[in-house]
Amino acid sequence: MPLIHSLGFPRIGAQRELKFALEAYWRGQSDARTLEYCAAGLRQRHWLLQAGMDLVPVGDFSLYDQVLDMSVTLGNLPRRAREVQGSREVIGSRAGPAPTPAAPTEDASTGVDPAESDLRDLQSYFRAARGRAPQDPPDQALAAGELTKWFDTNYHYIVPEFTADTTFSLHASRLLSHVVEARTQGHNAKPVILGPLSYLWLGKARDGSDPLALLPRLLPVYKQLLEALQASGVEWVQIDEPILCTELGAPWQRAFSQAYHELRSTRLKLLLACYFGELQENLPLACELPVDGLHVDAINGRAEVDKLVDWLPVFKVLSLGVINGRNIWKADLHGLLDWLEPVQRRLKERLWLAPTCSLLHTPVDLRHENALDPQVKSWLAFSVQKLEELQLLAAALRDGRAAHAEALARNQEAVLSRRSSSRTHNPAVRAAVAAVVPAMGTRKEQFTTRAALQQASLNLPRYPTTTIGSFPQTAAIRQARRQLREGELAPQDYERFLQDEIRHCLQQQEALGLDVLVHGEAERNDMVEYFSEHLEGYARSQNGWVQSYGSRCVKPPILFGDVSRPAPITVHWAVYAQSLSQRPVKGMLTGPITLLNWSFVRDDLPRADACLQLALAMREETLDLERAGIRIIQIDEAALREGLPLRSSQWQAYLDWTVASFRLCANGVADTTQIHTHMCYSQFNDIMPAIAAMDADVITIETSRSDMTLLDAFDDFAYPNSLGPGVYDIHSPNIPGVAQIVGLMEKAALRLDPARLWINPDCGLKTRQWDEVLPALQNMVAAARQLRGQYKSLLHTEQ
Repeated sequence: MPLIHSLGFPRIGAQRELKFALEAYWRGQSDARTLEYCAAGLRQRHWLLQAGMDLVPVGDFSLYDQVLDMSVTLGNLPRRAREVQGSREVIGSRAGPAPTPAAPTEDASTGVDPAESDLRDLQSYFRAARGRAPQDPPDQALAAGELTKWFDTNYHYIVPEFTADTTFSLHASRLLSHVVEARTQGHNAKPVILGPLSYLWLGKARDGSDPLALLPRLLPVYKQLLEALQASGVEWVQIDEPILCTELGAPWQRAFSQAYHELRSTRLKLLLACYFGELQENLPLACELPVDGLHVDAINGRAEVDKLVDWLPVFKVLSLGVINGRNIWKADLHGLLDWLEPVQRRLKERLWLAPTCSLLHTPVDLRHENALDPQVKSWLAFSVQKLEELQLLAAALRDGRAAHAEALARNQEAVLSRRSSSRTHNPAVRAAVAAVVPAMGTRKEQFTTRAALQQASLNLPRYPTTTIGSFPQTAAIRQARRQLREGELAPQDYERFLQDEIRHCLQQQEALGLDVLVHGEAERNDMVEYFSEHLEGYARSQNGWVQSYGSRCVKPPILFGDVSRPAPITVHWAVYAQSLSQRPVKGMLTGPITLLNWSFVRDDLPRADACLQLALAMREETLDLERAGIRIIQIDEAALREGLPLRSSQWQAYLDWTVASFRLCANGVADTTQIHTHMCYSQFNDIMPAIAAMDADVITIETSRSDMTLLDAFDDFAYPNSLGPGVYDIHSPNIPGVAQIVGLMEKAALRLDPARLWINPDCGLKTRQWDEVLPALQNMVAAARQLRGQYKSLLHTEQ
């Protein structure tokens, strides 16, 4: 029977227990001990849910981010996070492991008695993540670590920071304590760590130096870590090197060989884990590295498996990721068995089975879904169910299919039901997609002409100010939404409540002096889920939460069929909001690419076709907003960058169909209508031509955490349209000052024509509080006025 294992498990909890514990701690409503209680209880519960695995991952649990945890382990937190008021604080100094929690209960903090956490450690940790620890005074705000996408997923990690002088030291007490916890509870622990090459590759050198040059300093610390893990009694360690699925230059390939020959000195068994794509030209390298096993993504890289079986040395394990760790559809177990049975006959005990990657990207347990459409539910598998599929596969390979015929038949019935369902196919939608022509995605005039027409209509000042869309989702808003859902609030009363919220939001913006307003999106639970509720072809879960970053969770809707828009979605609220103000109020939409990439997407239709269906549906909404008199329409495409294939050689095909989808959605409007788009927390430098090809009149992007370094792309690319570089990091509680915002905008003006610059936050304000938002926006407006004054003074001097 193949050994089965998991590469990682969702950490947030089936009911988002970790989210609520973190936020209570950050607000000062609980202490570090209570937070650790919750964390220990979740770890225990999650290990029990994985008890059917031969090896259980340890070290995949994090209070914020696994890459930040690796920075802690390697002693590489930014100095600003470690030094406060002259006192140096080092993570990793906690003495001894946390005690084992008692049996899990409904309350994750019940019956658990972990040791007292080192408060200084948590303070430093959260300063690096958020720019402020709970005990820090507001005037000690620091720059939070840069946040960006984890490969091509919607998970965000804290970017490691390097300079040419960076040194490393081992601080492994937290990881080692988790190993002790798991082993004490009877689990065969397999520690999971991020590999040295991927760690350096994911980081950023602040001084322009080469991160790879730090490898000789880094490897001794990794050797110490492996020796400490060996001393803890574990047999296997999983080392994640996902960059092996990317295009690596010769220096990085040589570095892999150097690094793993050096790490081979320990007696631990090393499982090198690659995922999210194919190995391609790195396949020989991966096979030759001196490790004891290789894990590959056998869904994305299925065509490479035969070659791996042939090339991998006979003393190495081959772990095949055969259950999709990124999506929620049931696996076709009969189809997998047809493929795996011959592989098992060749590899025998050297064959291991696992999900493709960590299950971090899927919800915890389908059993919590009581309101999901029964037929759609029968097609799904969340994390727990994926591990059950893995167990059934392994059992069938061991005992033969006949011994598990009933369970396999149930799986086959669900798979065939989905394939044959009429609910997945709409002939009218397919015909509309077939009728799309390029002219539908082209504006009549070039940007410069459109910009003059729009300015004549809108009469905006230099450095116009706006926000990205959402305003704080208060407890009152969430309560009203819950009351409506549970029948405690009549629809007409909910409507009046939302009207009051919108009116309040607009009044606050007008009082602040913002130039272009938004209605605040009080009616929306999520920028993707809200639209899915009004589109045919989507289903929604109750508890299908996945982690986006830190305590931020999203509940991706389930795109199972062809997409159409039965009726207008946002027009009613946009018209109401515009009736309350003489200033322009933006219509706010989520674009087709983001709707696609932030959903659990059907795998029975090419993604390009599904995106075109979404583009047609949202095009209708865009045109309806324009017909209703909305003069500025923002179509958010926050997820454009994250959908890029890992290999740049495959980028252009992706960018061709995504840009075409955006243009189809946006460009049917008149030239006097101003189209905005927004992108957040991604690296844009290498796709600037594609962003320009979208031809939005204004693009707003995240730049504040990177101190405007994301605008380096504009040194080499003359972006033709208007741009709003974010000046307020909404993922941190810190409030930017006027001078800070002016400084950021002056940096932007060195690269772009100031006449085409807007001033705005990095992202929507949904997750912040009003007492944070108002002073930040007040400073933003004051900065815009100061910049306008400087411009007028310059004009006067020149005259």
